[in-house]
Amino acid sequence: MEYEDRVRIATPEGVDLELTLAGVGSRFSAALIDFLIQIALLIALAVAFFLADGFGGWGDALFSVLAFLLFAGYDVLFEVFASGRTPGKRLNGIRVVRLDGSPVRFLTSATRNILRLIDILPFLYFVGIVSILVTSRNQRLGDLAAGTLIVRERLGGARPDAFATAAAQAPSPDGDWQAWDVGGVTAEELVAVRSFLERRNELTVEARSQLAGELAEGLRRKVPGMVEDGPPETFLESLVAAKEHRGRA
Repeated sequence: MEYEDRVRIATPEGVDLELTLAGVGSRFSAALIDFLIQIALLIALAVAFFLADGFGGWGDALFSVLAFLLFAGYDVLFEVFASGRTPGKRLNGIRVVRLDGSPVRFLTSATRNILRLIDILPFLYFVGIVSILVTSRNQRLGDLAAGTLIVRERLGGARPDAFATAAAQAPSPDGDWQAWDVGGVTAEELVAVRSFLERRNELTVEARSQLAGELAEGLRRKVPGMVEDGPPETFLESLVAAKEHRGRA
C-alpha cells in the first residue's frame, strides 16, 4: 500500500477539493530529467556555435546569454505554457499548481524558480529536500514564496494529458430538462454551479472531475423525478439551463 500525502483546498463553490501531493522521489526524478535535457540542449548549442565559428568576441557573449536564458527560462516556459509541467514532471505524472488548484502564471512560476538558487544549496537540493520533508504540504522554499504545490495528476490509474479543456456538451434545446422541477435549488447553489462552469477549464482533470461529481451529487437530490445518470457536468449545464428557463416562463 502506497502512502500518499493529500491536501484539502476550499473552493469558491463551497466544496473541499482533495489533491494528492508529490513526494521527494518523484520531484527529484523530474528535476534530474529536466537537468539532463538542459545539459543536452546546452551541448547542442555549443556545437552549433562551434560549427558556425561563432566563438570569440561577440560569439562568447551571445553564447553566455543564450545559456543563461536556457537555464533561467526552461522551467518558467514549460510551467506557464504546458499546464505546469516540464518534460520531467510530465514523465513523472506531476505538475505545479497554485494553492487553489489553478494553473500557475508567469510571476508565480518566476518567483518559485528564482528561489531555486537557494533550494539547491549547498548541493543536490539539500535545502529544498529538507523543506519538502518538514512542511505540511511538501513545499520547497520556492513553493512557499510563490504559493504553489506540486501535485500528482493520476486519476483512477490513468495519467490525464493536460488541464481539462473540453466543455461538457450543451443541453439539448428540446431536452427533458425543461420539465425539471428545480424550485428546490437555491440561488446560492446556482451561483456555485455557475462559478464551477466558468472556471472548470483552469482546473486539473482530477480537480474538475471531483468538483463536478460532488456538486452534481448534492444537487440531483433536489430535482424530483429525474433519472440519476449522465455525466455530472452535463447535468450541471442542464440545471443552469432549467433554472434560466423557469425564470423566463
